[in-house]
Amino acid sequence: MQIVLVFLMCRAYFPKYMKTNSKQLGSAEIMSTAEGRQYHIGLAPGEVAPFILMCGDPARAEKVARLFDEAKAPIAHREYVTVTGKYKGVPVSIMATGMGPDNTEIAVVELSQVVKNPTFIRIGTSGANKENISNGDLVVSSGAVRLENTSTYFVHEGFPAVASHEAVLALLESVKRTGAKFHLGLTASMPGFYGAQSRTTPFFKPRFKDLPGELATMNVSNNEMEGSSLFTLAAMAGFRAGMVCGIIAERHKNRFISPEGLAKVEMDCIKCGLGAVEVLAKMDKARGSEPYWTPGMLLKA
Repeated sequence: MQIVLVFLMCRAYFPKYMKTNSKQLGSAEIMSTAEGRQYHIGLAPGEVAPFILMCGDPARAEKVARLFDEAKAPIAHREYVTVTGKYKGVPVSIMATGMGPDNTEIAVVELSQVVKNPTFIRIGTSGANKENISNGDLVVSSGAVRLENTSTYFVHEGFPAVASHEAVLALLESVKRTGAKFHLGLTASMPGFYGAQSRTTPFFKPRFKDLPGELATMNVSNNEMEGSSLFTLAAMAGFRAGMVCGIIAERHKNRFISPEGLAKVEMDCIKCGLGAVEVLAKMDKARGSEPYWTPGMLLKA
């Protein structure tokens, strides 16, 4: 019911003029209206904040927006739902992208057309590979293993998908405030949910029987589907990007989280992402005209 209400609310606010024809859109490379409104995400310049939280589920985006100090009307187009507002006085947007690296690619590419120098923080859910990581924990990603193939159409296979050091530091500072158990580690980004993550289901048997176990031997903490495409595209453009994920499945024990645990870890993840935005805004103020934030700037504060 909650998801339905979100979509009904968003469709009510969605501008009718986004129903454009190809002549209005013009270019087949970057498809946008004359005012710059993007074809897939339905957003124009001025409608998105420089700090952008990203999640898959539109219901989670609604939960994020409820924590804003103030919020504008949602804008929805296709599966993309965006709400812009302020948190602790900092302009911020939350976008629900839907699932997968391809949806993330579209979001990052089109958002980069409507907002200057964006910072992306993904707040997601994931499965744990390592035995010391349990349901309800949070994982801050230092980088991602590129097992999806969306990013390979932009960069060489050896290109590293690395999170911004500033985003990682901000997430680590913020996650401590949640009181949740947390980890810093590498994340594997998969092209799908079932076969790509070695899930055996009736009728469908995966080629690779135990990718989570194999990844655990490489010290890869968790699996999800969006991080590496986000990190790769952000690195190409010189944008900051970070990710924190709540653990909802212990793959090493074949155990899924309880409904109560799911609600808690989702909110912990949301609060961590919002807190990171607050920390990053303070870091930006402290660094002034310097291009990068360094720990020495704390000594000047």
